[in-house]
Amino acid sequence: MVSLVSRQGRQLQRYSDGGRRLVVGCIPYKFNVDKPISEGVDQRMEVLVISNQKGCGMMFPKGGWEIDETIKEAASREALEEAGVQGKIERKLGKWRYKSKSHDAFYEGIMFPLNVTEELVRWPEMDVRERRWVSVEEAKEGCQHLWMREALERLVRRLRHKSDST
Repeated sequence: MVSLVSRQGRQLQRYSDGGRRLVVGCIPYKFNVDKPISEGVDQRMEVLVISNQKGCGMMFPKGGWEIDETIKEAASREALEEAGVQGKIERKLGKWRYKSKSHDAFYEGIMFPLNVTEELVRWPEMDVRERRWVSVEEAKEGCQHLWMREALERLVRRLRHKSDST
């Protein structure tokens, strides 16, 4: 049973040694099975983007990492709460330092790939966010956050390398 309520508040929030809020996110992805394997990873791969809570722009699910969960549990929770997807969290893509657009503060963002296995019909933030499967190119063009675009580029390179070696 999936809880249809998102966590609220920052009383359990983790911070770096430098005092920056730790934010964890993921790039939900899947491969379009209708596209031939001869096409590159970039063309077969789709990523799930969400709107911010104000309804504009597109980004990947992310949010605060809390003290009562592992980093992968936090990434998985954010994907469930914000995008309504579940799957396998894979090896970390990296860590970025970025300035919050709504607060005068720097955060540390840590991103993971999420190989989606289930897309829920109902999820906690379905009334305040839109979700949409898009191509890698569309996600790169529409994502407002440079650090998230860099994470996507790392994921594509990783999957391309993995595909080339099999």
